[in-house]
Amino acid sequence: MEGTTWAALTAALTVAGAIWTWIAFRRRGSANGLRALGFTLLPAAAWLTGTLEMVVDIAGSVTDWATSLVFDVRTWVGVGLAGLAVVLWVVSGFIRDRQLARGQAASGGGRTTRGRDELPEASSTRTGPTSRAAVDDELADIEALLRKRGIE
Repeated sequence: MEGTTWAALTAALTVAGAIWTWIAFRRRGSANGLRALGFTLLPAAAWLTGTLEMVVDIAGSVTDWATSLVFDVRTWVGVGLAGLAVVLWVVSGFIRDRQLARGQAASGGGRTTRGRDELPEASSTRTGPTSRAAVDDELADIEALLRKRGIE
């Protein structure tokens, strides 16, 4: 659009805002009238600073993008691939954690994990081959508290 078109658009928005401002002053008082006057001055300020054209360009670009997103099959394939990538990334994290836990249990380093079928015995002392491996120093206090309360 040309400069005169932008000026005409600004003038139309300012006149509409001036009418709104006058109505707000008459019906709702000076506070609402001043607020309306502030909104009335925004189109003129946007035109003088060049942001009016920028806002229209951005709105047009967003509209073009949204239209292509809705109606373009290639775009939907891209969205589907992005979703699949996120799912694969999350699943790989779970698999890696399970492999690390199995590796630590097999090597005997760290704490061994028990399945649901292997419930702890009623006694709080354990001896022999079923005793747990030593816990890290950082977790020793927590384990002592849990043992003291009968939670293992």
